[in-house]
Amino acid sequence: MKITFHGATKTVTGSKHLITLANGKTILLDCGMYQGLSADTPELNSYFGFNPKDINYLILSHAHIDHSGLIPKLVRDGFCGKIFGTPPTLDLTEILLLNSAYIQETDAAYVNKIRRSEGKKPVQPLYSQDDVRNSIPLFEPVEYKTPYFVDDDIEIQFFDVGHIIGSATTFLKLKENNRTTSIAFSGDVGRYGDPILKSPQRFPQADYIIIESTYGNKLHDEVDSYSDVLKKHITKTCIGKRGKLIIPAFSVGRTQELLFALNELELRNELPNIEYFVDSPLSIEATEVVKKHAKYFNKNVQKLFLFDNDVFDFKGLHYIKDAETSKKLNSKKEPCVIISASGMAEAGRVKHHIANSIGEKRNTILMVGYCEANSLGARLKQHPAEVRIFGEKFKVKADIEEINSMSAHADYGDLSQYLACQNYNLTKKVFIVHGEPKVQQEFKIKLIRKGFYDVVIPELHQSFGLK
Repeated sequence: MKITFHGATKTVTGSKHLITLANGKTILLDCGMYQGLSADTPELNSYFGFNPKDINYLILSHAHIDHSGLIPKLVRDGFCGKIFGTPPTLDLTEILLLNSAYIQETDAAYVNKIRRSEGKKPVQPLYSQDDVRNSIPLFEPVEYKTPYFVDDDIEIQFFDVGHIIGSATTFLKLKENNRTTSIAFSGDVGRYGDPILKSPQRFPQADYIIIESTYGNKLHDEVDSYSDVLKKHITKTCIGKRGKLIIPAFSVGRTQELLFALNELELRNELPNIEYFVDSPLSIEATEVVKKHAKYFNKNVQKLFLFDNDVFDFKGLHYIKDAETSKKLNSKKEPCVIISASGMAEAGRVKHHIANSIGEKRNTILMVGYCEANSLGARLKQHPAEVRIFGEKFKVKADIEEINSMSAHADYGDLSQYLACQNYNLTKKVFIVHGEPKVQQEFKIKLIRKGFYDVVIPELHQSFGLK
């Protein structure tokens, strides 16, 4: 048995890990798209490092595009096996992949208009919406903590990992030569005490562990509640400066957390009396999917349902789907809050809102999540005097603020608690993935100090034998 790491190695994107049994069966853990790596991204997304026709099964840790985004290409290139994930994961994956395909098709059409005028060959998107639709019949839902026997050699069990709704630790029992080997794959680990989701569940003892390390060398800021911090920013910008508060937010996870926090303020009669806009068709659709799977929320939210049947709705909230209404927000003079994708401010409508707001002192850009180093969001966090957006330079006069505590990724303390269910003497090897090189090195030292004696940081396409 061996495992080969085809993505999320010394970076936080492109998750793909391939397990090959002695009898030739293959299991792919995630099939993520590389995002935000500038010039290297197209090549990384075009080459899997393996033949999709040779893959028997795909197991999906959660729906985010950096974990699911190349599924349609995998299917188009010959994969025809089952795709396993929790019910919320598969529902969210469908809408995220359709959106991804639409963006690629639209971008390709725009680029090809220019290329045709220059006499150049047209470019092709990685995949189309039809490729996504061809992938959906392969989806096979598996509930948490329910052993699922794929065949005589492979057993899957999912455990809630609290990152986004449906996210899971994948626990595998693999039979080979009359022996059973257990492998745990963390996917992306969430926070303990999340206001909406359940805390990461304990999982059985594993022989091998594959663990993410996004924030493996730091501790997040502690705050009393997201709603209190949000209220401070709304009051300062919208009430004090009579400006706009622009919040780049991922469509899945972060947008729902923000809406939940604003709803909490209304329940406490502390919500500032202004207008609030969710300006992202995908965010709107994702919120509806999340509502559909409300049974996966934690106990506190279940209690809240006794007197509030929609924990993501409140006075003054408007959802915007069409582009024309979105554009009108840019000329709106009244103070308001605009929540829009993408979370890294690298694409989507929020990029236009930032471009139209960043030159006025009365406005604030509020970053609430992780931003890849090359993204617009990361550049804004450096508080530059000017920034380039859509190829044009803009003076940065708006306030740039951050809420670091809203990360959906575990910090070092959370990761330590996540691994506390494991006896390090029984763990043969730990593989660290999904992190920047410096972070991974520091996290490796911390794990060794905790007693995990064999800790490895894989290189791209590197293979390891599993005894």
